[in-house]
Amino acid sequence: MSASYITFPQIDPVIFSVGPVSLRWYGLMYLIAFAIAWWLANRAAKKPGSGWTEQQVSDLLFIGFLGVILGGRIGYVLFYQFELFMQEPLYLFKIWTGGMSFHGGLLGVLVAMAWFARKNNKPYLQLGDFVAPLIPLGLAAGRLGNFINAELWGRTTDVPWGVLFPGAGPAPRHPSQLYEFALEGLVLFVLIILYRRFSPPVGALGGLFLAGYGSARFYVEFYREPDAHLGVLSAGMSMGQWLSLPMIIAGIGLIIFAYVHNNKAAKRVVKV
Repeated sequence: MSASYITFPQIDPVIFSVGPVSLRWYGLMYLIAFAIAWWLANRAAKKPGSGWTEQQVSDLLFIGFLGVILGGRIGYVLFYQFELFMQEPLYLFKIWTGGMSFHGGLLGVLVAMAWFARKNNKPYLQLGDFVAPLIPLGLAAGRLGNFINAELWGRTTDVPWGVLFPGAGPAPRHPSQLYEFALEGLVLFVLIILYRRFSPPVGALGGLFLAGYGSARFYVEFYREPDAHLGVLSAGMSMGQWLSLPMIIAGIGLIIFAYVHNNKAAKRVVKV
């Protein structure tokens, strides 16, 4: 190992407290993520011909937030703590102990979107395209929260930007939270916005998000420390990589479907 590394700064996880109520950095990141999604969604809804009202945006964000929380918790318990859940089913409700899964949160959002689409008579794939740009910057905020909390750190390394995290041992580690901040958040957001300018067929934008996030997460997992109780699973891949594979496949499949369906629709119009 190189003697060169960055010592993690001393950051109090609590920003301030008023009586028994405390605002923590991680909670602030959730609020920022929600605020970003709200701003982007309302900005898109105000465009002429969007077909969206402010009330629909509010309803979508509310049900989506519930999907994130419920799906994220259930997913974490089933994907990462299943044995503990079988021994103690009430562990599912012990949210104060920590534990959220992005993949579970995504499934929760997909279910919430299905309910919203049916209630508001909106095509599901079209709804997915509307939601896709709202997520990456929120993910970036969440990963920044992981870094501030000095959690979900990376594997040991000798790169000059290795960080000595408190509680992670004497060796510097990859700041994998910042890798995810950049790839899953900033880069994916830019890709989606640029791709949207080419007016892709319905479903392609949602497909890009699925494939883009899955690919970014799969790559960063090579630098992220696997969960201690799970370690590296079959084929030398972590749980995060196994859960990201279906996203990549589904995303690519959705993009292909969108273009094939669009081409068929165009040919029918020409024949008419």
